[in-house]
Amino acid sequence: MSVKFDHQFNASANELWAILGTPDRIDWVPGATSCTFDGSVRSLSLPGAGDIKERILSHDNDARTMEYSCFQTLAPLKSHHASIHVISEGNGCRLLWETSVTPIEIETFIRTSMEGCIEKLTEILSQADSQ
Repeated sequence: MSVKFDHQFNASANELWAILGTPDRIDWVPGATSCTFDGSVRSLSLPGAGDIKERILSHDNDARTMEYSCFQTLAPLKSHHASIHVISEGNGCRLLWETSVTPIEIETFIRTSMEGCIEKLTEILSQADSQ
């Protein structure tokens, strides 16, 4: 199952990428309490989901893209692959975010988590804009 978001932000692509392109930055992940990044693996603590580990598969600052895969979680996860792409568009930018996950029962959790992240990103970027 694949969850896709195509979201417009009223911020520059560079502003959004400064958040998303920093693998150990977690202020945009609702509920995340800690994160470490060793250069290839991001380890997060999330209430309700426990400790998870994601492998950063690719990270390109120039193209503003990143791919990652969750490989350790308490959830009965069989496969997970996500991609993020930030595109400059007019005075703002678009976030293309897609996550493929099995089993399908996890899709609702993934969708809700991604929606929460987009809300937090909007809040962070709005606060930065008003300063």
